[in-house]
Amino acid sequence: MGQDLFQEYDFVREIFDAADDIASAHISRYCFKGPMETLTETVNLQPAVTAVNLACLTAIQRAGIACDFSAGHSLGEYSALTAAQVVSMADSLRLVFRRGELMHREALKNKGAMSAVIGLNIDAVNALVEAGRDAGVVSVANHNSAEQIVITGAPEAVAAVSAEAKARGARAIPLKVSGAWHSDLIKGAEDEFSAFLDSIPFASPVRPVIHNVTADSCGDAETIRQIMARQLCSPVRWYDTVCRLCDEKVTVFVEVGPGKVLAGLLKKIVPTDYEHRIFNVNNMKTVETLISALS
Repeated sequence: MGQDLFQEYDFVREIFDAADDIASAHISRYCFKGPMETLTETVNLQPAVTAVNLACLTAIQRAGIACDFSAGHSLGEYSALTAAQVVSMADSLRLVFRRGELMHREALKNKGAMSAVIGLNIDAVNALVEAGRDAGVVSVANHNSAEQIVITGAPEAVAAVSAEAKARGARAIPLKVSGAWHSDLIKGAEDEFSAFLDSIPFASPVRPVIHNVTADSCGDAETIRQIMARQLCSPVRWYDTVCRLCDEKVTVFVEVGPGKVLAGLLKKIVPTDYEHRIFNVNNMKTVETLISALS
């Protein structure tokens, strides 16, 4: 991830150097060479993905491309805050590294699972989750699209809700995760992470950020800090976020960073008769494609 940008731009090397220093680990080496099992440990993956996000973001910003709105899915919200100048790049890396440390610690304490339920709407999944709590901790983690909803919690409870979803004709796909993210099973990290957030300077956004917790924007720095503390254990309202961006007449969507998952979700959420374009930016070629398309 990010190696061609690293080789091309001095400012990208500075971002990766900062990630290495903040994490006291070889984040850049894990991104470029692995091993995959080390890269995908939460404590390494969060600063690694964020470094790539910020590298891609900075590359397009330096080409003169600026966003009117920003949003990020879970971890990606920290890069969205940087895009809106709420937090600096270095502080974004500090936040996600600490977030990863705390989430990893809580995952070791409390075994968790996650599963993607496909084919039921949010009301139906919420009802199944409510009924499934007799089997243990379970909740909605991500409302990704109208009928793709990720559930999270104790393995037994997630399995029970998944079985009920299948009985109603849905698919339930277990996810390869190391913890029950966005659930009460990592709530033990919330107070410490909130205290760490208090140590980081937050500024009012120069452009709106649509937040995971509220699917709305906020202009107050202190309120954004509180929203980010809640984000750790709250559902990611991605479907509502994209709908809000459509309400704001956004017509160009750019997924910045590794992967194409969000672009895939956009294709499921944005109405087919809504005029729009979708781009991915995750390497030099896609940076150049975006610059060419928008210049």
